[in-house]
Amino acid sequence: HMALIVKFPNGRPYGTLDGLDAQVSSFKGGEVVTLTSVALAADISAADSASDGYLLPSSVLKRTVVTKTLASGKRPLFLADEGTTYYGTVFGKVVGGTAGKDVAGSQVGPGTANRSGKITCWDAPGIYAVTLDAVDTNASTGLTLTNTSLDAGSPLYATTAGILTPNAASSFEASLVVARFMGFETSGSHVNTQPKFASALNSNKGIREAVIHWEVET
Repeated sequence: HMALIVKFPNGRPYGTLDGLDAQVSSFKGGEVVTLTSVALAADISAADSASDGYLLPSSVLKRTVVTKTLASGKRPLFLADEGTTYYGTVFGKVVGGTAGKDVAGSQVGPGTANRSGKITCWDAPGIYAVTLDAVDTNASTGLTLTNTSLDAGSPLYATTAGILTPNAASSFEASLVVARFMGFETSGSHVNTQPKFASALNSNKGIREAVIHWEVET
């Protein structure tokens, strides 16, 4: 459950964008996201001064937040770089969470969502990888090993839920190409048990992620 793996980006991420309250805890990372506006009073979990109520009355102040709900014409588009369980280097349990409200604790890595309600976003063209638990998993039309139509350079789209897919029919906007498929990879580790000793004959053989070239083609 690591989701987005940043390989060779041609820019820097944005780590100051607040996530939509209703979605912030469900990000896996690797989703295609955009921006939307919400009333201040309706979305206040971010740990920053824009939500303290002193800047403007809530009736006139709107907040810009990150959402993975996509609709035609929404721009800009980003790749979300978040996750909670087994995300990068695991630091154990964090109590406090988003704006100090998590009393049970959660297992996290270096994500920003759990600490401040923010979603780190990449819009820089480049090479990224997304773990297979965070993409379209339809066996015949999804971003899967069993989709025989997938080739290097195949176009990738995003669904209305922000999930990467090679299926143009599932695109949120008239088959807008957001990335190109490059191939499948394992974790790259050389210390794991070899897949041939741990995998069934027809399993994924240790394949964990899909490598993509991210660049929204307008």
